[in-house]
Amino acid sequence: MNKSLSELKLKLDYHYKAFDKSKISPDPLQFLHLFKDENNIESFGFIASVMAYGNVIQINNSLNKILEITGRNPFSFVSNYSNSGDKVYFKNFKHRFYSSDDIHLLFLILHNVYKKYGSLKNLFIDSYDKNDFNIKDSLSRFTSKLLYIAEKENSNFPISPGVKFMFPLPQKGSACKRMNLFLRWMVRKDELDLGIWQKAISKEKLIIPVDTHVAKVCKSLNLTKRKIADWKMAEEITSNLRKIDPGDPIKYDFAICHIGMRKIKF
Repeated sequence: MNKSLSELKLKLDYHYKAFDKSKISPDPLQFLHLFKDENNIESFGFIASVMAYGNVIQINNSLNKILEITGRNPFSFVSNYSNSGDKVYFKNFKHRFYSSDDIHLLFLILHNVYKKYGSLKNLFIDSYDKNDFNIKDSLSRFTSKLLYIAEKENSNFPISPGVKFMFPLPQKGSACKRMNLFLRWMVRKDELDLGIWQKAISKEKLIIPVDTHVAKVCKSLNLTKRKIADWKMAEEITSNLRKIDPGDPIKYDFAICHIGMRKIKF
């Protein structure tokens, strides 16, 4: 490792340790730590990741509402969710440009996944190829299956822009920030990330969740030369972080994101 990378590693390691569990708020990840049951962690983790865009206060307000609607037992709520009568739960619910119909369809999709596969982990494993260089193709297959379920559940209507936004595809260029965030939470294990999928998925194959904060900080650290926060930028940043930590390239994501969010000098 050259001198500049060694110096960067020292700084990143410092911030990685500084951003411990005491700094988790206001990140949506804090909601996953409310649960001990893995089914609840997984199901609410997916919901939280789908909502994780825009103003963090708005994100957390929406997640608090969903927490109450689901009776603080999201897995049970999803498992018993019905197309016939349960839409009423989200009658007045909106999150940015997700409509109440979009949220209803999200819960129907999750219901179908748990009914057929038993877990989102099993669906992802069904899409996962351990021989792939990174998670891109596995994520594409996983997302495509979720979109297929959405189309079957919504066969009389075209899929809305909101639902399409929930399930982006990396081969179309999207950075897939929210999907990569969900995978980070599920696969990595440390004080913050839950790691309930860690035995099934290799963390070295994960791609960093890139949003405006991560993109800005990583540009300033010369971890990317790209201008647009797309999948190629996410791969470039991850590739450079892999030079610092080959086995866990996205371990610094939380720190990098919150350095940007909180306007901390690196």
